[in-house]
Amino acid sequence: MTPGLVARAFRRLPLPAADLVIQPPNGRTLVNFDTNFYTEQGEFTRTVTLLGRQVELRIWPASFGWRFGDGESKESTSPGSAYPDLDITHNYTRKGRVSPSVDTTYAAQFRVDGGPWRDVAGTVTIPGSPQQLRVVEARPVLVGG
Repeated sequence: MTPGLVARAFRRLPLPAADLVIQPPNGRTLVNFDTNFYTEQGEFTRTVTLLGRQVELRIWPASFGWRFGDGESKESTSPGSAYPDLDITHNYTRKGRVSPSVDTTYAAQFRVDGGPWRDVAGTVTIPGSPQQLRVVEARPVLVGG
Protein backbone atom coordinates (compact mmCIF):
# COMPACT_ATOMS: atom_id res chain seq x y z
CA MET A 1 0.00 0.00 0.00
CA THR A 2 1.64 3.24 -1.08
CA PRO A 3 1.41 6.34 1.14
CA GLY A 4 0.52 8.37 -1.97
CA LEU A 5 -2.49 6.17 -2.68
CA VAL A 6 -3.67 6.55 0.92
CA ALA A 7 -3.15 10.35 0.83
CA ARG A 8 -5.30 10.58 -2.33
CA ALA A 9 -8.03 8.49 -0.68
CA PHE A 10 -7.90 10.76 2.41
CA ARG A 11 -8.37 13.88 0.24
CA ARG A 12 -11.45 12.29 -1.43
CA LEU A 13 -13.23 11.37 1.83
CA PRO A 14 -16.34 13.40 2.72
CA LEU A 15 -15.10 14.93 5.98
CA PRO A 16 -17.48 16.84 8.27
CA ALA A 17 -17.48 20.59 8.68
CA ALA A 18 -17.21 21.60 12.33
CA ASP A 19 -20.34 23.00 13.98
CA LEU A 20 -19.58 26.48 15.29
CA VAL A 21 -20.98 27.28 18.75
CA ILE A 22 -21.25 30.95 19.72
CA GLN A 23 -21.73 32.29 23.24
CA PRO A 24 -23.82 34.22 24.12
CA PRO A 25 -26.38 32.07 22.23
CA ASN A 26 -29.46 33.05 20.20
CA GLY A 27 -27.61 34.89 17.43
CA ARG A 28 -26.86 38.09 19.36
CA THR A 29 -23.81 39.54 21.07
CA LEU A 30 -22.73 42.96 22.30
CA VAL A 31 -20.30 45.56 20.96
CA ASN A 32 -17.05 45.58 23.00
CA PHE A 33 -17.90 42.24 24.63
CA ASP A 34 -15.81 39.05 24.49
CA THR A 35 -17.86 36.73 22.29
CA ASN A 36 -16.85 33.08 22.82
CA PHE A 37 -16.45 30.58 19.97
CA TYR A 38 -15.85 26.83 20.03
CA THR A 39 -16.52 23.56 18.25
CA GLU A 40 -16.76 20.01 19.52
CA GLN A 41 -15.33 18.29 16.46
CA GLY A 42 -13.08 15.46 17.64
CA GLU A 43 -11.18 12.44 16.35
CA PHE A 44 -12.95 9.77 14.31
CA THR A 45 -12.08 6.81 12.06
CA ARG A 46 -12.99 5.78 8.53
CA THR A 47 -12.24 2.53 6.74
CA VAL A 48 -11.66 2.37 3.00
CA THR A 49 -10.76 -0.48 0.68
CA LEU A 50 -7.70 0.15 -1.48
CA LEU A 51 -6.28 -2.48 -3.82
CA GLY A 52 -8.52 -5.05 -2.11
CA ARG A 53 -7.15 -4.32 1.38
CA GLN A 54 -8.79 -2.71 4.40
CA VAL A 55 -7.18 0.64 5.25
CA GLU A 56 -8.21 2.26 8.52
CA LEU A 57 -7.80 6.02 8.81
CA ARG A 58 -7.62 7.79 12.18
CA ILE A 59 -8.59 11.42 11.47
CA TRP A 60 -8.46 14.42 13.81
CA PRO A 61 -8.69 18.22 13.62
CA ALA A 62 -5.09 19.49 13.53
CA SER A 63 -6.02 23.19 13.36
CA PHE A 64 -8.90 25.61 13.08
CA GLY A 65 -9.31 28.81 11.07
CA TRP A 66 -11.69 31.13 12.89
CA ARG A 67 -13.34 33.74 10.65
CA PHE A 68 -15.22 36.31 12.73
CA GLY A 69 -17.17 37.90 9.88
CA ASP A 70 -15.78 41.42 10.34
CA GLY A 71 -12.52 40.89 8.45
CA GLU A 72 -10.68 39.54 11.49
CA SER A 73 -9.52 35.93 11.77
CA LYS A 74 -7.41 33.67 13.98
CA GLU A 75 -5.67 30.32 13.53
CA SER A 76 -5.42 27.86 16.42
CA THR A 77 -4.83 24.23 17.25
CA SER A 78 -7.51 24.57 19.94
CA PRO A 79 -11.19 23.84 19.25
CA GLY A 80 -12.05 26.49 21.85
CA SER A 81 -14.18 25.68 24.87
CA ALA A 82 -17.50 26.50 26.45
CA TYR A 83 -17.95 29.25 29.02
CA PRO A 84 -16.38 29.88 31.51
CA ASP A 85 -13.18 28.66 29.78
CA LEU A 86 -12.82 31.46 27.22
CA ASP A 87 -10.19 30.13 24.83
CA ILE A 88 -11.26 31.58 21.45
CA THR A 89 -12.91 34.99 21.81
CA HIS A 90 -13.47 38.00 19.62
CA ASN A 91 -14.46 41.54 20.50
CA TYR A 92 -16.67 43.24 17.87
CA THR A 93 -16.13 47.00 17.78
CA ARG A 94 -19.19 47.96 15.68
CA LYS A 95 -22.82 46.98 15.67
CA GLY A 96 -24.25 45.18 12.67
CA ARG A 97 -24.68 41.72 11.20
CA VAL A 98 -21.72 39.38 10.76
CA SER A 99 -21.33 35.77 9.60
CA PRO A 100 -18.59 34.00 11.60
CA SER A 101 -17.41 30.51 10.65
CA VAL A 102 -14.69 28.00 11.48
CA ASP A 103 -12.66 26.03 8.94
CA THR A 104 -11.26 22.69 10.12
CA THR A 105 -7.94 21.29 8.89
CA TYR A 106 -7.75 17.54 9.35
CA ALA A 107 -4.66 15.35 9.62
CA ALA A 108 -4.63 11.55 9.63
CA GLN A 109 -2.78 8.34 10.21
CA PHE A 110 -3.44 5.03 8.51
CA ARG A 111 -2.87 1.35 9.00
CA VAL A 112 -3.37 -1.60 6.70
CA ASP A 113 -5.02 -4.78 7.95
CA GLY A 114 -4.52 -3.78 11.60
CA GLY A 115 -0.78 -3.09 11.23
CA PRO A 116 1.19 -0.18 12.71
CA TRP A 117 -0.10 3.40 12.36
CA ARG A 118 1.68 5.61 9.80
CA ASP A 119 1.21 9.31 9.06
CA VAL A 120 -0.79 10.34 6.01
CA ALA A 121 1.03 13.00 3.98
CA GLY A 122 -0.75 16.35 3.87
CA THR A 123 -3.93 17.72 5.40
CA VAL A 124 -7.48 18.47 4.24
CA THR A 125 -9.28 21.73 5.09
CA ILE A 126 -13.08 21.73 5.25
CA PRO A 127 -14.74 25.17 5.28
CA GLY A 128 -17.38 25.74 7.94
CA SER A 129 -20.86 27.10 7.32
CA PRO A 130 -21.27 30.76 8.32
CA GLN A 131 -23.55 31.44 11.28
CA GLN A 132 -25.67 34.57 11.49
CA LEU A 133 -24.75 36.86 14.38
CA ARG A 134 -26.16 40.27 15.22
CA VAL A 135 -23.86 42.64 17.12
CA VAL A 136 -25.88 45.14 19.16
CA GLU A 137 -25.16 47.97 21.56
CA ALA A 138 -26.33 47.67 25.14
CA ARG A 139 -28.52 50.49 26.37
CA PRO A 140 -28.59 51.39 30.04
CA VAL A 141 -32.09 51.32 31.52
CA LEU A 142 -33.15 52.79 34.86
CA VAL A 143 -35.39 50.48 36.80
CA GLY A 144 -37.55 51.88 39.58
CA GLY A 145 -37.80 50.04 42.85
